[in-house]
Amino acid sequence: MAPAVAAVTAARSSLINHGKKIIGVGKNYALHIKEMGGQAPKAPVLFLKPTTSYVFEGTPIRLHPKIGVVHHEVELALVIDKKARKVRPENAMQFVGGYALAIDLTARDIQEEAKKQGLPWTVAKGQDYFCPISNMLSKAQIPDPDDVGIWLRVNDEPRQRSNTKHMVHRTAFLVSYISHLFTLEPGDVILTGTPEGVGPIKAGDTVTAGIEGLMQMRFAVEVDRDV
Repeated sequence: MAPAVAAVTAARSSLINHGKKIIGVGKNYALHIKEMGGQAPKAPVLFLKPTTSYVFEGTPIRLHPKIGVVHHEVELALVIDKKARKVRPENAMQFVGGYALAIDLTARDIQEEAKKQGLPWTVAKGQDYFCPISNMLSKAQIPDPDDVGIWLRVNDEPRQRSNTKHMVHRTAFLVSYISHLFTLEPGDVILTGTPEGVGPIKAGDTVTAGIEGLMQMRFAVEVDRDV
């Protein structure tokens, strides 16, 4: 990698690392809603993940040995680079500095129990290693975030492949909607939702995910021995 490119890549990763929050969007692809047996919501479903859940390529995903079933959910991520509060959809993308590919890991057994009891999803979504993410990509690399092919496979098995054009709520609307609830700050990340095909991962697997024609990332899955 050329020095100038390496410097830009490092700066973009640094922006993500300095963010204060990860805002996840649930139920944003119709076929994923169907596969999970849910109903399409009228407004975006939001949840928070702590930034301590980030994992960058080169570090494995480590799962608690007694966590139960953990599912992969590949998503396009929006990276905020300017403070955004109550912005309008037509101006919203001015506050997005770039993009990333992310995998929203979900402890499915824990989440299903939380749903039954009407409890938050925090434990199911926010554990350490639960947000593998790529380095930040520039806006020039993704001229239209509402038309991006994303995919994921586990070992050699294709699991997820779709396009962000199938999202229920588009990117500009999401930024605007979220900014009316939470002030967005530089480095904050919005996970835009996952398409159909979610499934389990376990120790010994290799998870590979990518953006069509642009990039891919790979993570080994291990047992977390430090528990």
